[in-house]
Amino acid sequence: MLFTALFTIVGLAVFESISSLDNAVINAEVLSTMSAKAKRWFLLWGFLLAVVVVRGVLPFCIVWAFNPSLSIMQVLSAAWSSDPIVHESIVKSAPILLVAGGVFLLFLFLHWLFLEEKHFGLPNPERFFMKKGVWFYAIVSVVLAFIAWFALKQSSMMGFGAVVGSTLFFITHGFKQNAEESEKELKSSASSDLSKLFFLEIIDATFSIDSVLGAFAFTLSVPLILLGNGLGAYLVRKLTMGNIENIKKYVYLKNGAMYSILVLGIIMILQSFGHEVPEYISPLLTISIIGFFFWKSKVMIKNNAKI
Repeated sequence: MLFTALFTIVGLAVFESISSLDNAVINAEVLSTMSAKAKRWFLLWGFLLAVVVVRGVLPFCIVWAFNPSLSIMQVLSAAWSSDPIVHESIVKSAPILLVAGGVFLLFLFLHWLFLEEKHFGLPNPERFFMKKGVWFYAIVSVVLAFIAWFALKQSSMMGFGAVVGSTLFFITHGFKQNAEESEKELKSSASSDLSKLFFLEIIDATFSIDSVLGAFAFTLSVPLILLGNGLGAYLVRKLTMGNIENIKKYVYLKNGAMYSILVLGIIMILQSFGHEVPEYISPLLTISIIGFFFWKSKVMIKNNAKI
């Protein structure tokens, strides 16, 4: 039990840190234009806000949103509560939460696969899908219809959960696109440090949705999610200030994050339809996939150094 919990925390931390690399790059680029005082504020208070408020409150809010019959105190104590009503409510709502998160993660992966610029970690399939980018919206529409059809056979709320997952994807995707444009403006303008700090916190909250939803594929235990994601967020902050240029050299880490997201999305959807997936599977596959692309990146760096 303890080993499984520790393994889950490690898997969550790895997933959080790797899936947040884009966020770390944006942070580093904007922070490079800010004063030393603003940087220190962001590293201390920005970190506390990111972990305590965003990654701390968001999982509880998600659990409560899918369990509105529970009080806030019941949701907060759900992990330790022996109340059968609390346990039954969490179990009953789990399929809705899982199918919503699964659809969100699948859409996230498919958008990357079809439309986003990337280093080709698996050259043949990734190049093929990049050339078929025009089919992205058709594919995700069919995927949503397919999942919703089977979800509705389970319950109307599960069907609604699938739609919520797709809606959440397009909302956060819009924020991320706007973030890329805003980053360029902030770097080239004389915006105040305060406006840049506000921008960084908004972006951090937006990017955290990916990792928080993905965390439910590892476990439904909010305390474990807090520990794992909190550790990952700390690692991202350290990367932001110290080693971001070195991390950029590992060009296939993003591929590892996205294939992990695909696997976690599939696991969440399988679980939502009642298929049992052992808790160790998600961290094991996540660490293995990211480890493979880390190794692939390291080989490429070594080969380039020899040239």
